[in-house]
Amino acid sequence: MVAVALITGMVSCIGGGSYTLTITSTAGGAVTNPGEGTFTYDVGTVVNLTAEAEEGYRFVNWTVDVSTIAHVNAASTIITISGNYSITANFEEESQYIPIVAGGYHHTVGLKSDGTVVALGRNNDGQCNVGNWTHITQVAAGDWYTVGLKSDGTAVAVGNNDHGQCDVGGWTNITYVTAGRYHTVGVKDDGTMIAVGNNDHGQCDVGDWTDIVQVAAGYRHTVGLKSDGTVVAVGSSSSGQCCVGGWLGIVQVAAGGSHTVGVKDDGAVVAAGSNGQGQCNVGDWTNIIQVAASSRDHTVGLKTDGTVVAVGLNWVGQCNVGGWTNINQVAAGWDGTIGVKTDGTVVVVGLNTHGQFDVGSWSDIEHVATGYGHTVGVKDDGTVVAVGWNNDGQCDVSGWTDINQVAAGWSHTVGHKSDGTVVAVGNNDFGQCGVGGWGNITQVDAGDFHTVGLKSDGTVVAVGCNWEGQCDVGEWASIDQIAVGSGELWGHTVGLKNDGIVVAVGNNDEGQCDVGGWGNITQVAAGYGHTVGLKDDGTVVAVGWNEDGQCDVGNWTGITQVAAGVCHTAGLKSDGTVVTTGGGDVGWMDIVQIAACYTNTVGLKSDGTVVAIGGGFEFATWDLF
Repeated sequence: MVAVALITGMVSCIGGGSYTLTITSTAGGAVTNPGEGTFTYDVGTVVNLTAEAEEGYRFVNWTVDVSTIAHVNAASTIITISGNYSITANFEEESQYIPIVAGGYHHTVGLKSDGTVVALGRNNDGQCNVGNWTHITQVAAGDWYTVGLKSDGTAVAVGNNDHGQCDVGGWTNITYVTAGRYHTVGVKDDGTMIAVGNNDHGQCDVGDWTDIVQVAAGYRHTVGLKSDGTVVAVGSSSSGQCCVGGWLGIVQVAAGGSHTVGVKDDGAVVAAGSNGQGQCNVGDWTNIIQVAASSRDHTVGLKTDGTVVAVGLNWVGQCNVGGWTNINQVAAGWDGTIGVKTDGTVVVVGLNTHGQFDVGSWSDIEHVATGYGHTVGVKDDGTVVAVGWNNDGQCDVSGWTDINQVAAGWSHTVGHKSDGTVVAVGNNDFGQCGVGGWGNITQVDAGDFHTVGLKSDGTVVAVGCNWEGQCDVGEWASIDQIAVGSGELWGHTVGLKNDGIVVAVGNNDEGQCDVGGWGNITQVAAGYGHTVGLKDDGTVVAVGWNEDGQCDVGNWTGITQVAAGVCHTAGLKSDGTVVTTGGGDVGWMDIVQIAACYTNTVGLKSDGTVVAIGGGFEFATWDLF
């Protein structure tokens, strides 16, 4: 219930006639002070208004003759009598939350229509730990933290708190929140402001602001939209991002890393600040109803017809929104753009670095692999498909046949044929594609710049970069499975022996090769600087680099396969769902095989279709309804 303290009394002012004030309310609440009906007041009288919501409802705003109401979005406010007025207090059900999305540095947050929150992506500081949040009405994503506004006007936050940016526990009467790089700003129901976090450029100096209806936080600046359509800004203005003093008729603002964008009441857009990537080239935009600005120099605009436009840095396709339709909200992350559709589903571009997640049309797939910037799939007829980065020809697999397994490196692809031979395409600077003479191979795997093959007699062969001894597998015997870690020129190679113990060679700077004590292992996976082992009881062990929690698998159970990326580990459960370190259950079902590399995770479904996530964005579909 949204409870509002009653403010009693009425301040009478100068004479000069009298006027009527008619007060009504919509379902879900009532005006308790001065009440509802028609009242007569002297001109100049200041009347206290208090609207109180019923259980399960929340106050929204005052409408109709609101020109002299001090704060139309506040349940407790005042109106000054200077004519005959009719006003209405509006309420809505608390359960009807509006789905929205927010994008952080490498994580994405979604508010569902039931007031709960979902999050995906990097979780090194716990910025995705929002699974227990309820009654949330708005979310915001900073670089490494997440903020939620609750229906009772309080706020919650998780993630990095090095600058106190998550210290919002004492906030009350908040109507809007925004998150910058290291600072958080809230608008109170009386139009004043509160801010916490890094203030090295004065970006938190908003204590004297009034009549604010919306706020945006950039890298080191804060922008406030006033009820009269003007804009104020504080903080760093090294690129002119705070030069908004002359803006008029603004209805929404957004703040990027070093630029500021405003939507005008006629649908035009203005911008100030850095334009090194063309992120301020919005002068010809029309019919815009919302804008979003990225901390990494791109700007997105939502049009009245549900289409989207974007300008600025587009190095990972974050501005490729030309085909989007039926969008009702947009958000801009560090390297991506997110859109919520009218049906509650979510679309994403960017940080799909080279199209490596464009797998939505694939079918009849039996095995998948993912590299740095490309994804490969083996079809049930033995042919191969590939999408993504193809600078070295690593996706030139259309002529391959009789393939039953593939592996993907940094920029090369390896295929295992049904006759035990091996083919490879792509970068061969270190001889990693020199597999033409291999025979009797039963499994292949690929590191960034080396390739490893398991032979039918349990021995292992390897070609490619050997700077850290990652190819020194010539003495291995009785091997049942191999795994190769990424790591540019400093990779490692892991072998699972038929007695359930594990061997490893190569770079061991993070302890990723310290597997000598493992036993009862049935499958291994190797990441950038960590190694993962699946035990015969469905539990998981891991060693090596753990800066992002990629080795925090001690409580996993019921696992049937593991995969490892740079900063994460994925596990396939016996029920066909998938868990990841930091992200928890990713929402997938009916998965039969997974693959991981760098920030990417790919899942093969039982019907032969493929889903993929990576870089903080899910390229399968969220349903926020």
